[in-house]
Amino acid sequence: MTRIDAKFAALKAEGKKGFVAYVMAGDPDYDSSLELVRGLPGAGVDVIELGLPFTDPMADGETIQLAGQRALEAGMTLNRTLQLVRDFRTGDDTTPIVLMGYYNPIYSHGVDRFLVEAREAGIDGLIIVDLPPEEDEELCIPAQKAGLNFIRLATPTTDDKRLPKVLQNTSGFVYYVSITGITGAAAAQATDVGPEVARIKAGTDLPIIVGFGIRTPEAAESIASVADGCVVGSAIVGAMAEGKPVSEVLAFVKSLADGAHRA
Repeated sequence: MTRIDAKFAALKAEGKKGFVAYVMAGDPDYDSSLELVRGLPGAGVDVIELGLPFTDPMADGETIQLAGQRALEAGMTLNRTLQLVRDFRTGDDTTPIVLMGYYNPIYSHGVDRFLVEAREAGIDGLIIVDLPPEEDEELCIPAQKAGLNFIRLATPTTDDKRLPKVLQNTSGFVYYVSITGITGAAAAQATDVGPEVARIKAGTDLPIIVGFGIRTPEAAESIASVADGCVVGSAIVGAMAEGKPVSEVLAFVKSLADGAHRA
């Protein structure tokens, strides 16, 4: 059982919904990023989704694209991202961390080497948005053999014919993308999301966590009420981009987590 499995089992036992926070590793710099990540569990975050900076983040909107650029310009790399996880783990051995990004940096690093180092650093799961199920032999299957969850995205365009393929080797949780488009582009609506979550649940026992388009505590509560939890990314990354103190950003994160936990 991974930390992700254990966390969602505990939430289910408590009758609580989960809150996942996405932040970009190394944005705006290593030390600020580490301070933010270290503060997330205390702000009520159940799972940390850590963005791996990449030069061509095609699924991401402007807010997260710019965060990745800032991180890269500040010298962030895959190796430094793994080091950030190691530094976090010196004080927290229980909060799950999911690395979210694109395949190119992992491929360049070497898949086998990456999986050994990721597990050793304390990463629990991967979301690699540009690897479809047809490419499972590339990373998904090796990752699961290495003890890492491989979390897949389902979207409003994932029809009933495609859905079983998407769910086939998914573990940890299913990430439902609430809107068609990029991150931060539109507002998620519970009336649209609820039926889709029910459709996905018919095909899997995994928790369904909804992301994209959630920016307020009220939206977090609304979306979490029709799913097993929600993800907020762009709103948190945007607060960091405004130059707010980390303490202020963490207070905002807590308000979002409280919203999800009220659901």
